[in-house]
Amino acid sequence: MLRKTLLALAIASALVACGKSAKEPEKAAGKEEQKVALQMAPEDVLTIESNALASGPIITGSIQPERRADLRAEVGAIVVQVLKENGEAVKKGDVLLRLDETSIRDSLTSSEEATRAAEQTLAQAQRMYERQKTLLASGMVSTMAMEDAEVRRNNAQSDLAAAKSRSVSARQQLTRTMVRAPFDGIVSDRKVSNGDTAQVGKELIKVIDPASMRFEGMVSADKIGVVKVGQPVLFRVNGYPGEQFNGKVKRVDPAANAVTRQVEVLVDFAEARQPRVAGLYAEGRIESQSSSSLMIPPSALVQAGDNNYVWRVKNGTLAKVPLTIGTKDERSGRWQVLSGLQAGDMVVRVPASGFKDGQKVLLSAPKAVASAATAAPAMTDK
Repeated sequence: MLRKTLLALAIASALVACGKSAKEPEKAAGKEEQKVALQMAPEDVLTIESNALASGPIITGSIQPERRADLRAEVGAIVVQVLKENGEAVKKGDVLLRLDETSIRDSLTSSEEATRAAEQTLAQAQRMYERQKTLLASGMVSTMAMEDAEVRRNNAQSDLAAAKSRSVSARQQLTRTMVRAPFDGIVSDRKVSNGDTAQVGKELIKVIDPASMRFEGMVSADKIGVVKVGQPVLFRVNGYPGEQFNGKVKRVDPAANAVTRQVEVLVDFAEARQPRVAGLYAEGRIESQSSSSLMIPPSALVQAGDNNYVWRVKNGTLAKVPLTIGTKDERSGRWQVLSGLQAGDMVVRVPASGFKDGQKVLLSAPKAVASAATAAPAMTDK
């Protein structure tokens, strides 16, 4: 019995010793983990500074060419031939389509014949007037006969002028059967085909100048008071993802739209790079105001649902700092900091998921400084 009791005590002592030996490495590992600091290079952190933040009213609209022509039929005729299709480049004066000129050419021929007949009639009336004038001087005819000759001459002059006018009109009508490009550009919309009947005023074809694109946008009437000619505009265009375009306000419409209560604002491109397609949707902001505000790049900002925070490095310690952010500067991509940070605070440029609040941080010296520090002892040794 005594032997069994001594054996049980020996086993219990051995188990206690094993437990202590197992816990000691764990405690040592925990202490070692607390002693290890997070190594960071100077380029891994950034200092929060105040930057200019541009703000202003939103502008929405579309890209449209300033030079555009909706060519319509000026004479009623049948479309004989369409020479240009959508997307084709044209030069000023190029024939775009032809209309049937048969009836108009007949009218021109008739008016020209009437003009020649009127010229002959006038020549004969002029000779008769001169003869009567000579006879009146000799006393061989009465004054009434001379006056009759003068009236016939004047009527012949009027008839000739009317005939010439009809000839000019018919000639103009004939030239209008050929629809020509008013400027260098591109055919954007062909409205008719061969055989169509073109009444006067019917749309035939559209020509645009792709080099004259501009942003035709609308601004809410309650924001129009801060919009001025010459203000910069930053906007995006549908169809050009990831690109931003710079413009400048050219003109502000003096009247608001009666239905939408918005005001049209015309914006010219401030650079040679611009879309070559008309009708694309565009949206941006008129930079009417500029203020100084703390800004932070999106890479340093951690967004978790509705919460935003950054990792701040202060006194060699890492701290999780909640932020209240404002508007985004579309030009630089930075976010406005409303609260949570102050100018001069140092934050991690690209936070990692394994950061812990209160973790120690060891910032290494810049490479240039480190190299100079290592070079100094070498020089003293010499």
